[in-house]
Amino acid sequence: MFSRSSLMVFLLLIMGTTALADDTSVPKILILGDSLSAAYGLQQEQGWVHLLRQKLAQESLNYQVINASISGETTVGGQRRLEALLKQYQPQFLLIELGANDGLRGLSLKAMRSHLSDMIARAQQQSAQVLLIGMQIPSNYGQSYTQAFFQTYAQLAKEYKTAYVPFLLDGIATDMTLFQADGLHPTAAAQPQLLNTIWLDLQPLLKKNRT
Repeated sequence: MFSRSSLMVFLLLIMGTTALADDTSVPKILILGDSLSAAYGLQQEQGWVHLLRQKLAQESLNYQVINASISGETTVGGQRRLEALLKQYQPQFLLIELGANDGLRGLSLKAMRSHLSDMIARAQQQSAQVLLIGMQIPSNYGQSYTQAFFQTYAQLAKEYKTAYVPFLLDGIATDMTLFQADGLHPTAAAQPQLLNTIWLDLQPLLKKNRT
């Protein structure tokens, strides 16, 4: 016989924490990312976003998770889509996982910073708490570009006083057995580590929201 709490966890796992999705009282977590959050090359249920839904259910945290990530997305693409997403979902939390494609293409870091800055500011104006997820890139465009790219995230997190994950691929970046054949996208086996890295900074925000 299921207890009431265990039954709720079971239902949330089955429904991907979208239970009561039409109830505006259910707080929402909006994820705006690229292929690293869109489960590129994997089944959706293998990606870290789906694992986050499971984690929330296991912790009896009733949040609706909206994954608005698109493979190949850049910061300008995220900036263009964000206003409509904020209006539609009115999330309590926004996780921004963008910039990797800007860096890999050698795009302007000034523009990348501007796009990220605008997204953070828009979210905060609508009372959404932001978790900025940072990245590192290979030094293809020189050490100066690579270092400035990485530092952009920390600088923005400090400027806007947001929660901050320094490096999404922390703990797996040097282990190529945890990457797909392209050497860029983590395997299914790596997804729990990605979730753990994010959870360290996301959990305190969720706990604070409950008090």
